Amino acid sequence: MEFRWLLFVLISSSAMLITQSDTTTKDPDWSDVVVTMVGREVTLPCVDWPLTGSVSINWKMKSPGVDHWKLVLSANERQQFSGAASKASMRLVDSNFQETGDFSLLFVPKMEDKGRYSCLIKQQEKKLREKIILLAILTVSIFPSATLPHHSTLRLMAEVSPASAVSEVTWLSPGGTPLRLARRSGGGVAKLPQIRLTDQGVYICQVYPRGNSSSPMFPFTVDLRVDGMNVASFTNISHSAQISMASLTQTPLTLACPPMRGDYVLLYWKPPDSRNINTTTLVYGYDRWRDRTEQSKTHAQLSLDGPLSTPKEGFFSFLLSPGQNDGGLYMCEVFFNDNAFSQRTLLSILQVKARHSPSALVLTCHYTERSQVKRVVWSHQNQSRTLKWSSSGPGRLSTEVPLSPTQDTAGNYTCTMQLQNGQAVKAVYTVKLPLKDNTESTTSISPPHPESNSASLLPSLLSALLLLVPLVAAVAGVLLWRQKDISRRGIEQSLSHYSGEVENIYENPEDVRQTSPQSSVYMDLKPRGEDDVYEELDRPSHPHQL
Repeated sequence: MEFRWLLFVLISSSAMLITQSDTTTKDPDWSDVVVTMVGREVTLPCVDWPLTGSVSINWKMKSPGVDHWKLVLSANERQQFSGAASKASMRLVDSNFQETGDFSLLFVPKMEDKGRYSCLIKQQEKKLREKIILLAILTVSIFPSATLPHHSTLRLMAEVSPASAVSEVTWLSPGGTPLRLARRSGGGVAKLPQIRLTDQGVYICQVYPRGNSSSPMFPFTVDLRVDGMNVASFTNISHSAQISMASLTQTPLTLACPPMRGDYVLLYWKPPDSRNINTTTLVYGYDRWRDRTEQSKTHAQLSLDGPLSTPKEGFFSFLLSPGQNDGGLYMCEVFFNDNAFSQRTLLSILQVKARHSPSALVLTCHYTERSQVKRVVWSHQNQSRTLKWSSSGPGRLSTEVPLSPTQDTAGNYTCTMQLQNGQAVKAVYTVKLPLKDNTESTTSISPPHPESNSASLLPSLLSALLLLVPLVAAVAGVLLWRQKDISRRGIEQSLSHYSGEVENIYENPEDVRQTSPQSSVYMDLKPRGEDDVYEELDRPSHPHQL
């Protein structure tokens, strides 16, 4: 019993899922879609095969949001008349519809004519066939006009009503390239900022119907011309308060832009400390509709990657890693349709450079865009120590550190730049003490000292000593043999003085006694036994003791 109940539940659940799936994927309640524009003649197709006997056709119409049908046109083989929803231009395509089988309806629609149309064919007063056709109206808007001023922003807007009639709307350029579209329900907007002469031509709006349709796509063309003699001017410009900033070189910073959504952004730059108003140049431009970037080679370290930047969505800010000469005035301009928004940033850059003179280390603080700099000072980590400054030109402040820094002169030297608005940045240069033993630190480049190479000579000496071991053993053996021989002959013979060419190895005690005490000191040696060879003889401390 329980098994049958579980089986029933599973079958019921499956049936409910299938039913839900059918309802969610159900086709639209029309068999054809036709898209047209207001004022453009349109044909609602309804074609069958030729019929005989008494044949009639009824065209009815139901507006969006209305539940009942209204008769538009009714005809048979003898006569034709119009209903309450008919138009003056409304007629059948072929009055001999019975023989040709063409029951299509032709008229020039207005916006209120959109909706569902029913083509009902009767034969012998019996319903033979019915076809539902959805008529959708496309509205295309062009701004500013079909003849555009140079550098204006072209806006191509397409909207289909009812929106449920279409699955997609696209725009193609004169060259056939799809334009980026901001999609809306039933259509979208395509833009081309800063229009040029090369942008003029025929643009195509393509409408793709949803569901079954006798046509897979409906194309509509727009011919646009650019007036090269008339240049667009943006007089409605909103200026934000100017920003003053200071930064060290190669330290990433954000250049802000107006926080408004825009079609494109332009970033201009005026070099630091420049009095010439004509030195402003464009360093970066981005068009989000064309996804096109223009960047100056002088600002390769500039990117559209600021923390508030989502360029393809129309929000912009820049990231800059400045060099010494990248300060100055930056002007970010965001354009949306016919409006412009501007944000100016005045940037000062600080950098410390060091060079050696014959007597000192010269530290120079370089800073740019002096117009907003309040003061620049040098300081030492020992605050009680006063530094002397000098300036070799605008934007330069130097201090000197005597060569061979001492405990007092070594340490951190800080250059501080403060702006008029109170913002300050600091650049630190560290002077280190020299090594304690200069001789040791320069051993590798000084002439070698005999003792300094003892470590490197140790392996060579060990090798030499190993070679001398056999020789030393041989000499020791000879001396031991000679010692035994001398012992046998007595000590007198061993200490005798040898004459002739033979070298006197051991001195005679008599010679020592006859030698003046001021002469060189000699050692008297005597044998001690089997193991010891010689020892020093007792020598009188005074000649009279002999």
